[in-house]
Amino acid sequence: MTTQTAQSTATRDGDPDTTGDEVITLDQSTGDELARYRAAGPEQVGAAVQVARTAAGPWWDLGFDGRAVRLRAWRREIARGGEDLAALIHAENGKSLEDGRAEVLSVLGHLTFVLDNVERVLGRREIPAPAAMPHQRAWVEHLPYGVVGVIGPWNFPLGTPGAIVIHALAAGNAVILKPSPITPGVGVWLARSWRRAVPDLPGAFQTVVGFAATGRHLTTGVDKVAFTGSVRSGRAVAADCAARLTPALLELGGNDAVVVAQDADLDSAAAHITWGALQNAGLGCISLEVAYVVDAVHDTLVEKIAAHAGRVHAGSGDDDLIGPVPLPAQIPVIRHHVADALRRGATAVVGRPADGGTDDRYVQPTILVDVPPDALAATEETFGPVLAIVRVRDTEEAITRINASPYGLGSAVFSRDRGEDIARRLRVGMTSVNDALAFSQNAGLPFGGRGHSGHGRKHGDEGLLEFVYPHAITVHTGPTPTPTTTFARPPGAMARALAAARDRLDADDQTERN
Repeated sequence: MTTQTAQSTATRDGDPDTTGDEVITLDQSTGDELARYRAAGPEQVGAAVQVARTAAGPWWDLGFDGRAVRLRAWRREIARGGEDLAALIHAENGKSLEDGRAEVLSVLGHLTFVLDNVERVLGRREIPAPAAMPHQRAWVEHLPYGVVGVIGPWNFPLGTPGAIVIHALAAGNAVILKPSPITPGVGVWLARSWRRAVPDLPGAFQTVVGFAATGRHLTTGVDKVAFTGSVRSGRAVAADCAARLTPALLELGGNDAVVVAQDADLDSAAAHITWGALQNAGLGCISLEVAYVVDAVHDTLVEKIAAHAGRVHAGSGDDDLIGPVPLPAQIPVIRHHVADALRRGATAVVGRPADGGTDDRYVQPTILVDVPPDALAATEETFGPVLAIVRVRDTEEAITRINASPYGLGSAVFSRDRGEDIARRLRVGMTSVNDALAFSQNAGLPFGGRGHSGHGRKHGDEGLLEFVYPHAITVHTGPTPTPTTTFARPPGAMARALAAARDRLDADDQTERN
């Protein structure tokens, strides 16, 4: 077994070159071995894909009602085992039990959303026939891709891949999940719960465990890939998919920013920003990493954020609000970004960045002020419990800097009177006004970004549409007054039709002018 270590090739997804026959997980509270799983090679992945292909047809044939019965059974199974699942998340990932329960509640919410909305979104839609084709019926139906491969992350090992799996299944696909090698037990638990809830079609959802190579094997055999992880890994997945023209949903990195205007409620802003930056130890693609604060309120807000952040401690005790960083290779990245900001003149008003504490698995919160806007902490994904605060002249400067970023995932705006106006000008996928990350807690909203943050959407109506393709159908229903789709059309038919269209449009324009 090759262990994962911090190497030059490592990303926040782990070392892509790690290999081995076994995946060994750790209890993040103690550092002790938790479990061992066999790593799936090409034969095992190929077998799983074949099982999924066999199940995909019968799963689709069940229709919306038949799939709903089984998804409801799965929802009950997850809810009944929710405490055990939250405990497993706590052990493998290190986040608190409360945060583990939040992930369970998240997948239950997504199951409820798809059950309530899938037929509305994906059901057959009749399309009116044009006036020249009264003999035609037309409609659009949405068909599943077939087998969807989902490659999940370790930072939200249930909530992130779980929502994608749920939408892909509800859309009629069979699904194979490859969880992170840091948190494979969560994916295994999810597949076992599926087999208990849906014994007649266990192959419609499976889990394969392994390292990056297992994910690469998976992308070669499925009909669509959904990947969540770093930009670097996302590029590799996209290249693999491009070679086969396999469509891909990519949710990648972020350097999510918050704008604090002069008219913001500073008490509320400080509380939400601190949570948005430090929750889950800052290990979120949508974690707030940089705050652009207008000069007039900068100093007051910094004091309030420092007071909130000073009460947040990383550890595994009952009173600790955030847990460890489960990927050791990420810790040097976090410290490098902090050190870069300090060398450029920033100050840490909270945190001792050079001090790893008595246990290097834990990174204590760091709040940086006077951060130059071109510092790494303000421009790149830190992916840790660090907030870089940048002083700006006004909100115009903040908007310009956010829109100049290669990333474009989430954001937040704090302003009593102009929050919505500012939000609409941000070139990002999601924005919460006078709150932090609230968009992620609404199962009906699409989730995704632009630029280096990836493309495609999960969650909401768009998350269902992501896993189907539209099939347009027309049916000839009777005699054709003027044939338009054969060579039997009368001479001059198109000239007369064009003249009629011109006259009709001229009449419409004249009516509008009057």
